[in-house]
Amino acid sequence: MKITVLGAGAWGTALASRFAANASHEVTLWGRDSELIDAINRDLRNDHYLPGIALAPSLHATFDLQAAVDARDVIILGAPIAATQSLLAQIPETNRAPILSLSKGFIAPESANAHVGLLPEVLASAARHAVKHASHVKTGLLSGPSFAGETARGLPLALVCAMRDIEDAKMLAHALRDPAMRVYASDDVVGVAVCGAVKNVFAIAAGISDGFQLGANARAALVTRGLAELRRLVQACGGNIDTVSGLAGIGDVLLTTTGDASRNRRVGLELASGKTLQEILSTLGHVAEGVNAARLTRTLAAQHGIEMPISAAVATLLDGDITPKAAIEQLLTRRPRAEF
Repeated sequence: MKITVLGAGAWGTALASRFAANASHEVTLWGRDSELIDAINRDLRNDHYLPGIALAPSLHATFDLQAAVDARDVIILGAPIAATQSLLAQIPETNRAPILSLSKGFIAPESANAHVGLLPEVLASAARHAVKHASHVKTGLLSGPSFAGETARGLPLALVCAMRDIEDAKMLAHALRDPAMRVYASDDVVGVAVCGAVKNVFAIAAGISDGFQLGANARAALVTRGLAELRRLVQACGGNIDTVSGLAGIGDVLLTTTGDASRNRRVGLELASGKTLQEILSTLGHVAEGVNAARLTRTLAAQHGIEMPISAAVATLLDGDITPKAAIEQLLTRRPRAEF
């Protein structure tokens, strides 16, 4: 299979290298930074995003977008969600390959009265406007619990490929797997998208809890109640609540709320230490999607008329309206209610 990954950041590079390690694939990695691309081809490393990790010898990198997407079997968008629309707009009109996005987040509404954008809607809409005869272009998501470093090193993982047509999802899931990477199929693009965005918000909350050394009990309670919020939002958006119990839901929530490699959890840890959000983001070196997702989750919950107290507390904290300690106290002192 001929695969192109657009975006030479940590996750895009890791997944491209993982695919390239499979002899049945021909893999191209595209990036904007010509010096980075030259270094990947020369040294088989991306030390800016994946220091110390050797990439698959057959991986080819380029900064020529036309060459990267020409005659591909699948195109994978590895750029942050904010760059998704602009990147799709640059894909040549003749493209016919399915497009899968690795992004996890929401799209900010264009006006105060507009709804928060879900990634599947944005992908479909951008493809219609960018690609000639776009009715033939299929779009979807590739998501699940996955740290870039472990993926690039060939360690075991499982992902979910979500497309509106389950048969399309099954075909790509089968083609993209390797002996240590299972890929499951889903037709719940909405549920997978919502889970992928909101789990980063819970990771920030878990980081704050751990930063204050509130213990494993508190983190378990936070994650469990966070999953209850996630089920409400998935259902309100038209997704399948069973998705919350799968890889894109509880799987990714568990990873990002407990794993030391989680960027969003690190944001929470450093907020608890007293650093400002600006200080944290200026030194992080990677995008922390949970920062924007928290505010948009709060907006989306309000638009659907549902309660999401953990997400709302994180958003209010990131706005600078309360301190991390006050946010924790606010959650702990909520009025008791029935669990279900």
